[in-house]
Amino acid sequence: MNHAAAASMPASIFLICLFGLALAAQELDTHYTYDHGGIIRGDRNKREIALVFTGDTFADGGTHIRQVLSQQQIKASFFLTGNFYREPNFKSLIEGLIVDGHYLGAHSDAHLLYCVWENRDSLLVTQEQFIADLAANYQEMEKLGIAKTAARYFLPPYEWYNATISAWAQAWGLQLINYTPGTRSPADYTYPEMQTRYAPSATIFQSILSYETSHAGGLNGFILLSHIGTDPRRTDKFYFSLEKLLQTLREKGYRFKRIDELLERPE
Repeated sequence: MNHAAAASMPASIFLICLFGLALAAQELDTHYTYDHGGIIRGDRNKREIALVFTGDTFADGGTHIRQVLSQQQIKASFFLTGNFYREPNFKSLIEGLIVDGHYLGAHSDAHLLYCVWENRDSLLVTQEQFIADLAANYQEMEKLGIAKTAARYFLPPYEWYNATISAWAQAWGLQLINYTPGTRSPADYTYPEMQTRYAPSATIFQSILSYETSHAGGLNGFILLSHIGTDPRRTDKFYFSLEKLLQTLREKGYRFKRIDELLERPE
């Protein structure tokens, strides 16, 4: 597409064309797995995992997670909301994660729900609202020395999005990512009052090991997501199982990478 043609095009049509080109590129990309325009898994041929932690309101696991990662000499990735970045009580934790060399990225400013749960294609935000919220997230990050150019991977709030959200993110210079499905690790935020939705830590732990042994390629290229903090009503904190999980997976030959390392384009 030449610049003159792009300039004469309505913005909505140009965005559709842009996303169409991106989808075509994804079809040629055999290294990663995509869903609705977001990368949900790295290279299935490499025994590498990206540990990803999201955060909005709670940070109770932050100190413990940081200590375990330091002891294990592992770099992880943290996707935090503007709410999290501007909370004074979390500042020292964030600064420590930066000093330790972890990846810090965006998770929206106010933890918006982008799409209807029952109908993924039904948006709850306009493009203007989406960009304004995301820009506010990056403004908070910049106050802490995290430049947008160093944090181009974006993980959507609630881990829920559609192709339009992916296109909007890409048009703003970001690549949307999400967790690799198949384990219960994202359910570490649940608590007993949620009844059937509640997942005890033992169940989450076993789901990861069960997937590893029952699927071809195991956890190769996995984006394994959990939370930096959870509701006080959950007393069975999964982050206390992190050290055992890392040791178990290391014994199986897995290496742990930051998200930008996991998704490095092959030469």
